[in-house]
Amino acid sequence: MLKSAPEQANAILDITNLQTYFETEKGAVKAVDDISFSLAKGETLGIVGESGSGKSVTALSILRLVHQPAGRIINGQIMFEIPGKGFHDLRTLPSDQMRKVRGNDIAMVFQEPMSSLNPVYTCGNQVQESLLLHKKVADKKEAKQKTIALFEKVQLPDPERIFKAYPHELSGGQKQRVMIAMAISCDPAILIADEPTTALDVTVQAEILKLLKSLQKELNSSIIFITHDLGVISEIADRILVMYKGNIVEQGLLEDVFTRPQHPYTKGLLACRPRIDLKLKKLPTVADFMVGDKPGKFNSVGEFLMMNSVSTEEIEEKKQVIYKQKPLLEVRSLSVNYPIRKGLFNTKKEYLNAVNDVSFEVYPGETLGLVGESGCGKTSLGRAILQLAQHSGEVVFDGQKLEDLKSGDLRKLRQQMQIIFQDPYASLTPKMQIGKAIMEPMQVHGILKNDKERREKVIELLETVNLSADYFNRYPQELSGGQRQRICIARTLALNPRFIICDESVSALDVSVQAQVINLLNRLKQEFHFTYIFISHDLSVVKFISDRIIVMNNGKIEETGF
Repeated sequence: MLKSAPEQANAILDITNLQTYFETEKGAVKAVDDISFSLAKGETLGIVGESGSGKSVTALSILRLVHQPAGRIINGQIMFEIPGKGFHDLRTLPSDQMRKVRGNDIAMVFQEPMSSLNPVYTCGNQVQESLLLHKKVADKKEAKQKTIALFEKVQLPDPERIFKAYPHELSGGQKQRVMIAMAISCDPAILIADEPTTALDVTVQAEILKLLKSLQKELNSSIIFITHDLGVISEIADRILVMYKGNIVEQGLLEDVFTRPQHPYTKGLLACRPRIDLKLKKLPTVADFMVGDKPGKFNSVGEFLMMNSVSTEEIEEKKQVIYKQKPLLEVRSLSVNYPIRKGLFNTKKEYLNAVNDVSFEVYPGETLGLVGESGCGKTSLGRAILQLAQHSGEVVFDGQKLEDLKSGDLRKLRQQMQIIFQDPYASLTPKMQIGKAIMEPMQVHGILKNDKERREKVIELLETVNLSADYFNRYPQELSGGQRQRICIARTLALNPRFIICDESVSALDVSVQAQVINLLNRLKQEFHFTYIFISHDLSVVKFISDRIIVMNNGKIEETGF
């Protein structure tokens, strides 16, 4: 039933019976299917759920940014109190008036700042544009002053430099702050933050959340915070909506949902996050609590933990087996330096010390966790171990010093040493079918007699990573992030390696998909006797999967232990 005014007295936004569908070759996809909720003035509303649950489409529907003609809002009201003009239905608002609402009254911080910022314009220019369009500032000089003031407000270092910098010259956290500065430039009544902290370091993540809360208090605005991470939502939200397959399955105050979840899907999401205080045989997934639309095997998180906890005796027994062996990998005094050119004509050459005199061993069957913030040297260290980055020092794999090997011998040895990169989409060729992408390294290294045998092996590998043979002829863009990461794992398995570096391989995935991929990596380790270096900025994930942990900071090892 439609209504003309919000039921909640303090509401600034009231949505009723919203339905947004996408037309596909296989019929209509109900991305948002008859949802209703309201947002109070000064409130932070958290919307949580896995990828595909309808969170982002809900936000895009509010701003009428759903891509047409494939997607369209087919029903519902979006009542918004336009400052000084009362409540209006945004769904029926004329296009010219809707343009004034976007960015001015309702602003959005998108998930991926690099794809949201224009790479050919400076950051300052892009924030200026919003001020010149909506705020009617006198001239570009005034717009520049206000932009620099905004950069100071979002705590960007050296605002004058950031103003002149292009997006690629900034870190992920800095780019996200530029996006927030752009979003708050017109003092919006509502700020929609769509996964603004995904794949950021926990320290940067905490800074972004703290910044959003302080800006909300200063501007007296409302926030819709979208995420798949219930840990993040617990730090910022007043109230939560849990979405599943386009529907709201549970909503309530933060404390109520966290302490007394009612729906099996909510219980599953809460359980997926790795625990610091407990060692488990496997991570819980949504499927443990919900299969399709029916309850799963476990009724509570406690029941799962009781059946899957690892005892201290089991941990000690495993240590005895691993650490009585000879190391498979030895890293000795490894350093990685990147040249930087400075000066008026780039004539002055300096060096960035990314990895500084690092030494450690990795034992057969071990998972060594490598944890630290972005820029600490984790990825540079991983690349140097595989001889993908120039370095000083020694890397000894199974008794062979890699620096002494000829290129042909090193190429052969790389069959035994593989890496799973952070971004599965960037790791796969968009125009190459999945099956051929997995088959290609087998062809390069001469594994199996012919392509017929290799095809059969690829199908076997797809099934090993819990995908069907149907995926052989699909392309990367047809898959979800979790499915693409499984393809990268299958491609790694195709070479029968002994040693694998996982470089932030689950950092951008939903917590439920992350749990599935981590469980898969653990199962494959037991089945194929792999040795891992697992690189991440997330200590809880590293603690779960690792036998031993190395903490890095500023290119050095700060701490090592179990």
